[in-house]
Amino acid sequence: MSEEKEKNISRRDFLKTSGIATGTLIGGGLIGGFIGYGINKQTAPKKVEEIHNVTSPKGRMFFTKELDFNILSKATERIFPKDDLGPGAIELGVPYFIDNQLAGNYGSNAREYMQGPHFIGAPTQGYQASLTRADAYRQGIAALDKEAHARFNKSFVDLEGGQMDEILTAFEKGEVKMTGITSDFFFRMLRSATIQGVYADPIYSGNNNMDGWRMKDFPGNQMSYLNVIDSKKFQKIEPLSLANMEH
Repeated sequence: MSEEKEKNISRRDFLKTSGIATGTLIGGGLIGGFIGYGINKQTAPKKVEEIHNVTSPKGRMFFTKELDFNILSKATERIFPKDDLGPGAIELGVPYFIDNQLAGNYGSNAREYMQGPHFIGAPTQGYQASLTRADAYRQGIAALDKEAHARFNKSFVDLEGGQMDEILTAFEKGEVKMTGITSDFFFRMLRSATIQGVYADPIYSGNNNMDGWRMKDFPGNQMSYLNVIDSKKFQKIEPLSLANMEH
């Protein structure tokens, strides 16, 4: 691949062709830079789509403040924006997915060892922070907004797309000071959760209408493939959620 062509690859093209997003490689550092110095800036829309008519059956369960939820929504949309291949994070319900996860065991780290000592771990070591994910997100969302006011004298939700990218890039590089966690750790956690919300089963409040799966031609949770298993041709199958198995 030529250097010029490599530069022009979009974050969505990378996901569509790599297969990473539906596999087990999602995690710190493995997906690469969706935001900032690892992408072609022209692939991301200048304006982030507003949250219109995007809801979740469970509603909001963690973020009680509208501003905090909107900051989260804008950040996830910059990481996974709407483009000609399909909807972005907001339309796919990713902010609700993250919100609902933070309200449960994921947010409280209920099933994880959380005692000290706490050291800054490598990206491959999993969760190493002394804060719960819920507290890390509270601090991270506040830090995004604080950085927006410091750089542009505006709330994060009022910034242009490129300005949001500048701040998210600073987080990705670990340049923003945070307490108990580093900003690059928070960015990796946010990016990973965003991609998980895009491709999770819709019963978890993300992947609205299974459109994340449709972009990958992923069939979801089928009861059986007996009718197509002998075919030598690629089979495009309408995806099914776990919720469909209740009927």
